[in-house]
Amino acid sequence: MTTTRRILAGSAALLIGAGVLTGCSAGDSGSSDGSVSMTLWQNSTTGPGQDFWTDTAADFEAANPGVTLDVQTVQNEDFDSKLQTALNSGDAPDVFLQRGGGKLSAMVAAGQVKDITDSISDDARDQIGEGTFGAGSIDGKAYTMPVAVLPGGIWYSQDLFTEAGITEAPTTMDELDDAVTALKDSGVQPVALGGKDAWPAAHWYFFFALRECSSDTLTQAADERDFSDECWTRAAEDLADFRDTEPFNTGFLTTAAQQGAGSSAGLLANHQAGMELMGAWNPGVIASLTPDEQPLADLGWFPFPEIDGGDGETGAIMGGVDGYSCAESAPDECVDFLNYLATPDVQEAYYKAFNAPPVNTVAQEAVTEPYLQEVLAAYNEAPFVSTWLDTVYGLNVGNAMNVAVVDLLSGSGSPDDFVAAVDAAAKKA
Repeated sequence: MTTTRRILAGSAALLIGAGVLTGCSAGDSGSSDGSVSMTLWQNSTTGPGQDFWTDTAADFEAANPGVTLDVQTVQNEDFDSKLQTALNSGDAPDVFLQRGGGKLSAMVAAGQVKDITDSISDDARDQIGEGTFGAGSIDGKAYTMPVAVLPGGIWYSQDLFTEAGITEAPTTMDELDDAVTALKDSGVQPVALGGKDAWPAAHWYFFFALRECSSDTLTQAADERDFSDECWTRAAEDLADFRDTEPFNTGFLTTAAQQGAGSSAGLLANHQAGMELMGAWNPGVIASLTPDEQPLADLGWFPFPEIDGGDGETGAIMGGVDGYSCAESAPDECVDFLNYLATPDVQEAYYKAFNAPPVNTVAQEAVTEPYLQEVLAAYNEAPFVSTWLDTVYGLNVGNAMNVAVVDLLSGSGSPDDFVAAVDAAAKKA
């Protein structure tokens, strides 16, 4: 990993205004006989992902007599709102999926999440990069144990590209436009997009912003909620121009992202679309939707293309570092479980279950898929890494971005309308 890389994962400045949230008290998870019961919220709804959590919880319980861990599944699209409601009501799970950014900042300000800085095991510190821990830290204090590196990029069918005469992965927007045309000419829907869920559509804007805006501008927006730089409008114009090439699947505004064969991931899994912009969790989702429920044999990946004249740093990448946090009132055994998640064997099992890059560098040696190796290389070499912008800028601004992108793609909003909506949400936040 380069020593000059910077990570935008959120800002301490976002703590201002978040302090009005009510801190939760989930109650004592222990009992009079010394046993400890904990709940875990995760978002894997089917197959190997659910099996991973069930097996991992059982293994932890076996190694820690008297501890029980109740694994509960919350649908991804509902996760953030349900978690915030649970936190605010004082009925939070003990351990839960943490997206970081402004969402984590709000939890820290409200006293809802446990500081694990001094409780992280030495092995976890040695085997996970400090920058990766930074994605779940505020003001130098760690609140999250990272479990997977999930940068975004474009996933594609190598077979469909070959059949369309595309010999190399696009590196510029002109080349991406050419690929869209070639796929259309071959009778394939070029780009799968699950616009019904909003956030996958927003990913397109986020990456245009990563290419158009400098890292300083992105960081300033996180610190000051300032979206006045013209690069924000240029990014919206780029997306509108791309929309006008009609690259997306038929009915993309009513297509789900990850649920069922007709979802955007399903279209790629079943060779009905050539590519999809998504985070590095996508291979596992795609695998669950192929006819034989196995990884897509011809899956490939390439970084989001560069934009000529943009202010973004060449090679900058965007995406999350998935991790897990403990509620402030969770027992000490919750942090023990987080350290367990970071061990090489568990990390390798996570990678095999989700087909996603693990954060543990020892476990990364087990990664064999070329597309995941390419993801890790791009992430490790990136001079600047940003978490998803709807996470960086917090729930209110993030939701405004997601909705405004859908309006833009539907033709009911303009680039200026997009920036105005985001700016208005930032002023209210």
